[in-house]
Formats: sequence, structure tokens, C-alpha cells
Amino acid sequence: MNDTTPTTSEVGRRRLLGAAALGGLGLAVGLPSGHARATATPSRVPVTERRERAVVIGSGFGGGVTALRLGQAGVRTLVLERGRRWKTGPDSDTFCRMANLDGRSSWLTTESQFPGVPGTWEPYTGVIETVHGDGMTVQCGSAVGGGSLTYHGMTLQPSEEHFAASMPMMADDYTALKSWAYPLVASMLRITTVPNDILAADPYRSSRLFLDTAADAGLDTFRVPLPIGWSYVRGELAGRYTPTYTSSDLTFGVNNGGKHSIDVTYLAFAEGSGKVEVAPLHVVRDLALDKQKRWVLEVDRIDTGGVVQEHKRIIADAVFLNAGSPGTTRLLVKAKAKGLVPDLPDAVGTQWGNNGDRIYLWLQMDGDPGRPQGGPACVGGRVPDSPIPYTVIHSGSPMLPPDGTKLMTLAAYGIVDPTGTWAYDTTADDAKLTWDPAGDADLQTLIRERMNELARVGGGMMVDQDAQGPSTWHPLGGVPMGDAVDRHGRVHGHKGLYVLDGARIPGSTGDCNPSMTIAALAEHSMADILRRDLRRVF
Repeated sequence: MNDTTPTTSEVGRRRLLGAAALGGLGLAVGLPSGHARATATPSRVPVTERRERAVVIGSGFGGGVTALRLGQAGVRTLVLERGRRWKTGPDSDTFCRMANLDGRSSWLTTESQFPGVPGTWEPYTGVIETVHGDGMTVQCGSAVGGGSLTYHGMTLQPSEEHFAASMPMMADDYTALKSWAYPLVASMLRITTVPNDILAADPYRSSRLFLDTAADAGLDTFRVPLPIGWSYVRGELAGRYTPTYTSSDLTFGVNNGGKHSIDVTYLAFAEGSGKVEVAPLHVVRDLALDKQKRWVLEVDRIDTGGVVQEHKRIIADAVFLNAGSPGTTRLLVKAKAKGLVPDLPDAVGTQWGNNGDRIYLWLQMDGDPGRPQGGPACVGGRVPDSPIPYTVIHSGSPMLPPDGTKLMTLAAYGIVDPTGTWAYDTTADDAKLTWDPAGDADLQTLIRERMNELARVGGGMMVDQDAQGPSTWHPLGGVPMGDAVDRHGRVHGHKGLYVLDGARIPGSTGDCNPSMTIAALAEHSMADILRRDLRRVF
């Protein structure tokens, strides 16, 4: 064995460090792993047809807002969601934990998609789909509530300047968004910041260490707005519940409840209107326009193992695409390439970006980050006057090295050039992503310099977890506003077809993660759509 060959113990340590980073913010890196497509069917599968006034595809931040506002307007609406519904807390075992990974973690795979955390299993409709592109791996929510189940809850609003830098077409709308749309989302999700007593608790030692060091390294620090019921965190601190928040074991969902995700806020109110039906385990395969100018969806109803139970043909007056940036883009790229929807804009499949995501491990710093490390990601910092705006967020890590290595997980994101494209793959009958790394190269240089400055001030070293395999949990673009849709999400040239999720945002949402902006834009757009299109288009 030469001097550069890692020992068995060192290999294990590196794997554990990777798992720690994954758990910290739900941000995964890695190489392609086994996927099992939901193609196996019983010998005889029934075929049914339904007629609907409005169909919403996807139930995350855009879909939840869309469904609620349609329901309140009295529109009978069907929400199609490929994932299952997950009911949780307190003290439940709804979601798998980092230490006991199983099929609940991944969408119809046969093995773990998360490096350093092994596991094999029968295919299951787990909460995260891993999409492997050329130059970028994308993590997508696959559940009722979409990515709101698995994100840490960071609910950040960009400044007017940074918003306009990402979405210049919407610059004139920022005043309206700021005056009512963003506040409405904050109210619906019951946004608050970490209380003083919780931040002072022992599991949040790493958060306090970050705040102290980041300020000395030139960051303007802040507490992250989060959709969390803090009484559940206090219950864990008091020993009433098995640790979930206080151990940062949040990557696959919050077992103890108390998270105001889309399924228990927007979607619950939508269903309460009596006009909205949510249909889990419904996979939309194709979107087409028939000769009568009606929208036709080819849908498979599956079981939790991915086996098709029923083929459905759903005909609708209006379709609202909210399947997330990859899901919405893939449907439209397929429809364009296969001629299912004529004259789709040429921009479909373009202007995609990763929101500038990057994960770092900070190792062996001078201070003590503690064990365990609490979450969610409740503290962060911004660099004033940076030539490219970006934000650094700290989160606790649910798996810490047993040898006592000190570790903290940091993530950053900011404004990028949306250089990603999606192209149809005839063999897979799907669209594939290609990412040009020039899109965020300058941003990543700035982030790396700031991370190294944190280590210089606070001791230790930084390890770039994305250096060998860039990944994102914040995919944006593919059906960009301006070139593919108007500023309210109407697809150019196609009455009754709307894109209201992150697919219409070209690449980034300022120096913030995108959840709040996706929801606020959906609120803003639905107000206009209901005013102008209701009873005229659908």
C-alpha cells in the first residue's frame, strides 16, 4: 500500500463525512445508482377516462397555491401527484432516518441514492427522486406536498435588486409581490425564526458557533425564517419525543410533525373547499392537445411499488403544470419532440439553472460545534456588496464521525447564468439535462473564497462536497418566463396551459432558496389568471 492509498478506516470516515453533509441540508451528491421504472403492470390493467375542468399536475409550492385558489374560486379541480401522502407526528416513524435508510428515502430505486449511506431494497415510492443529468444531479420531491416535506424550511425573500437580477421580466411586479404575495405566503406557512431559548440550548451550539465566526469573516448574519412549530422542538429538548429536530435528522421528512409543509397548509385548505380532489400515486406520462383543442393527459395510477394499477385518460379545459422544474420541463420537452402539442415555444427546455447550490464540510474548527447538532437550518449569513449575491447557511449534521472529528455542514446559493438545457431522449422517452458549468463558475469562486475565509478565522479546513459531482435541490428553469410563458405563466400560443412552478424561473431566485418566491409568484399569477381567464378559458 502506498502513501496515497486510504486505509479502511479512512474510507469509512470519508463516507460518514459525506453522509453528514447530505443530512445537514438535504443536499445530496453522488454518482448514478439503480433506478426501477414504474413499467411493470398486471396482465390486465383497466383503462378509464375522466373529464375535468381544471387539472393541477404536482402538489408542491406552486401546485398547492394553485389548487387552493382554484378551489376558492369554485373551480372543480383535480390535483395529480405521483407520490404518496405521508402523515406524521408526534413521535411517529413515518419517514426513514439517516441511520436506517430504506425505500422510503428514494423514488422507485433498488438502492441508496445517497453516497456514504448504503442500502438496498425493493422499489418504493419514496420521498426523493434523484435525476442524473450530464454535469449535474438533481434532487426532486416526490410526495403529496412536494419538496416542502424534505426541505429544511428556509423561507427567504430576496431583495428587490437581487430579485430583478434573476428575473428582470418581473422587476416591475416586485412592489406587488412585496406588499401582499410574499406576506400571504409567510402567513399561510406561519413563518418564524428560531426562538432565543432554543438557540441557547446545547444542541444548537454549532449554530451559535457559526454566527460568531461568520460575523468575524465578514458575513451579515441572520436567523432564517422557518415554517416550524417550535413547541415540538421544545418537546424534544424536554425528552418527550425522539429527537428529530434536535438531531437534524430531517432529510427525508420530520417524524415529530410541527412542520407547516404544503400538504398540511395550502393543500389541506384546498381540499377543505370541497372543490379540490388530490389524487396521490398518479404519474402523468404525456400531455397532448386533441383536435377539439382540449388538453389530454395520459396517466398511470400506480401502487407504492411502482406497479401500474390503472391507465387513465384525463381530458381537461385547463392544465396547470406544477411538477417542479424537472417534471414540468420533461413533460413539455416530450410533448414538443413527439408532436403531441404543436407549436410549443422554442425556448422549452432552455434557461435551466441550479440556484448556485454548493455544499461544504467545515472540519476541525477551533470551537466546539457539539453533538448532536440541532436543526432545521436556522442561521445564515450574506456577504455585503458581493459582485454576485449569495447566501451561506449553516445546518446541523445528523451523522457525526465516531472518532470525534469536529464537523459542520454549510451550504451556499446565489445568482447564476441559466446555461442548462433539456433534450428529448427517444430511447428513454424522457428528457435529459445537460449543465454547462460556466453558468455558476464565477459564483463558485466567490463562495469558495468565503468558505476558506471562515476556516481562516475559525480554524480547521473546508472540503467542497460538490467538487466531484455537482448537485442541487433547487432546480429552476426549463420553461422560462418571457420566451416560453408570459409573466403570469401562460404558455405562449396555448390557451388553458399554464406553468406556475420553478420551471418558469430562469436559474435562480436572487440569493435565496426558491420556495417562497415560487409560492409568491404563484399567488400573484393566480390572482391575474382568475381575474382574466376564469369562465373565458376554463
